[in-house]
Amino acid sequence: MTSAATEHTSLLAPLENRTFRSIFLASQLSSLGWLMQTVALSWLMATVSTSDLMVALVQASSTLPAFFLAVFVGAIADNYSRRMVMIVGRSLMMAASAMLTIIMALGITDPWVILTFSFLDGCGIALSDPAWRASIGDILERRHLPAAVTLLNVGFNTVRSVGPALGGIVVAAFGPLVTFALTTLSFVAPLTVMWRNNWKVKSSSLPREALMTAIYDGLRFTAISSEIKATIVRGTLFGLASTSTLALLPLVARDHLKGGPVVYGILMAGFGAGALLAGGSNPTLRRALPQERLIVLACVACAACAISLALTSSLAIATLSLAVGGAGWVTAWSGFGINVQLASPRWVVGRTISIYSAFTYGGIAGGSWLWGSIAENYSLPWALGWSAAASLVVAVLGLKLPVSNRSGSELEPLGEFSAPPVALDLKPRSGPILITTEYSIPEENVGLFLEVMRERRHIQSRVGARHWTLTRDVQETSRWIETYRTPTWTDYHRLHHRLTAADKLSDQELLKLSTEGKPPRTSIQIERPTKAGRGAPSVPYVLQK
Repeated sequence: MTSAATEHTSLLAPLENRTFRSIFLASQLSSLGWLMQTVALSWLMATVSTSDLMVALVQASSTLPAFFLAVFVGAIADNYSRRMVMIVGRSLMMAASAMLTIIMALGITDPWVILTFSFLDGCGIALSDPAWRASIGDILERRHLPAAVTLLNVGFNTVRSVGPALGGIVVAAFGPLVTFALTTLSFVAPLTVMWRNNWKVKSSSLPREALMTAIYDGLRFTAISSEIKATIVRGTLFGLASTSTLALLPLVARDHLKGGPVVYGILMAGFGAGALLAGGSNPTLRRALPQERLIVLACVACAACAISLALTSSLAIATLSLAVGGAGWVTAWSGFGINVQLASPRWVVGRTISIYSAFTYGGIAGGSWLWGSIAENYSLPWALGWSAAASLVVAVLGLKLPVSNRSGSELEPLGEFSAPPVALDLKPRSGPILITTEYSIPEENVGLFLEVMRERRHIQSRVGARHWTLTRDVQETSRWIETYRTPTWTDYHRLHHRLTAADKLSDQELLKLSTEGKPPRTSIQIERPTKAGRGAPSVPYVLQK
């Protein structure tokens, strides 16, 4: 068997790593508790509120924090200890569950209180989830990332097949209060494991980035990467279109099937079983079919599930339909997640994952509100039908924004750079820094030169260059000047530390295209203000008469 095939078929290979295995298994336990709490919250809301919208907002309230906070926590995950960020996030989730237990013990069941603590749980998830997913590449070898991402989706959806059913039983037998108490206890395991396990992370000799600079760099990298942009757009729309199945499922159980918490749990178990089957088959499917084909099939599966739920009143048919929907759900999210991981170098992976999460969770939250509103103002079948149509639109969108099979190509930076000697006493925060490179290009090489420079602009901008420009001397036409800036002297160093071996190949190509005996010449300058001092008359930039 080839190594490439091994990458696709060895789904359980990441579990051979003790640190990953212990955190993964402990996380499944806390996910079990969290899903039990979700069932309790959804069913409690359905019993204390007559509004279909309020029921749908339970899911929206737990996903909105990821939309608003993920960009910031992604920058934090890339600049601080990801392990400590995970611990803080999990601690917040445990605290929210503990407070919810106390509130319920006091007999307070106001719908807005339910949404508030669901929102706080979502804040903990928004903080810990990007750090955990970014840490996978620190804990495991890069070749195991596709299997690890799939395993996370499979693990969560396996628990999804048990958690809601168990949650329904516990709610029916003991009530929501006991469920919330068990959820609080379930967070002890991951916190203990994360505290005891410490994994090696490649350290940087450079100082930590400022938060706003880190956010700017992450947003710019994401905007430049066509692969990540396509994944974010499709993932966001997929979440918006297909979330109706989960957001409206309590209403399906209550209104269509005339059931209670146990019926709701059975339906969720069917969804999780389908997700488990598809997740186990995911490596084989990725090898047999292009990623875009898998996304299209996932959209069709979710559409078929929504239509079936809208039309059936049979528990058996509804459960089978949810198995199909669960298979589509995990197939799509595994594909999106793998693509983002493999398209991101380690220095920015926390930010790209968080930006991806922000948009996709925003899509899920928006979809929960949208389909809940349609169900309340029109009807439940109407909402599910339009959701199915929207899922098919996402499938067709692949003609314009395809999600391709991303190879595990090496995107890691060389991390080796020796700055040229300077005559000024530059401090780490000195700047802005202006870098100019002068080229002498014969006329016959101009076409190739411009092609290389287009790629060079992409490379330099991706790793931190700002205001990149290319100019040509109008008198000496063979003279070209590349210009870009970095905010500080440290950012200049950081830019070069982020370049990969493939990025450096453009230097060699440009040297070959240059006039013989006139290699490219780079100069580094620091900008200095020219504003008049105190008491001196101001001088206008342009004098108009």
